[in-house]
Amino acid sequence: MRIIVNGACGRMGKEVVAAAQNGYQNAELAAACDVIRPELNCPCYTNLSDIIEDCDVLIDFSHHGATKTVLDFALLHGIPAVVATTGQTEDEKQLIEQAAKQIPVFYAGNMSIGIALLVSLVKTAVQTFPDADVEIVETHHNQKLDVPSGTALMIAHGVEQARENSTLCIGRHENGKRPAGEVGIHSIRMGKVVGIHEVHINTGSQTITLKHEAHSRALFAEGALHAAAFVCDKPAGLYSLQDLFV
Repeated sequence: MRIIVNGACGRMGKEVVAAAQNGYQNAELAAACDVIRPELNCPCYTNLSDIIEDCDVLIDFSHHGATKTVLDFALLHGIPAVVATTGQTEDEKQLIEQAAKQIPVFYAGNMSIGIALLVSLVKTAVQTFPDADVEIVETHHNQKLDVPSGTALMIAHGVEQARENSTLCIGRHENGKRPAGEVGIHSIRMGKVVGIHEVHINTGSQTITLKHEAHSRALFAEGALHAAAFVCDKPAGLYSLQDLFV
């Protein structure tokens, strides 16, 4: 599987490059791209449009602002895209949906297979206790840009799918009673925490707490390469981590 990594000099891009260089998922670096030219043992670029190498899939770990550029490149060359950035605007999400009508696009707020499992478990718990209070607490390093995290939103949307009367409350800060069906999302930013997501489901008589903790960014790189291998031979469409379990 020949891959192009966009954002190759970033924290996550470096992890994907390292995993590919170690042959994870039989990946091979066709090219690497970043605003600062990478120094790697493969063709390196500062603009995606300059890349001429053939590849099987494009993995983007740059910034959500590059979503259009990434999708335009993938559409031009007719290759699948793994959009691994978070914080997309509504317009950028629409671009992803439109591109997925022509090429395979894998998009997830978190590339951890463990997080996909967590979302599945949360949906089951909420369906089992439909009247329970649900609180999501996410903790990340103090340099993270998007609040709440894409992962917290993934979990929250999973709750919404399992319970139709849910409403999201991001960072509760006013006085007043908690309305029925509210799902609280709270963001903590400190130190160098890679990522911790906790979901508290309280029925009044008992609490179920589900938790996922990332110990290394390598797990997200591994997930992105799993996604790339999965989407390589798929028809046009929008795919997510949940599709890996089908």
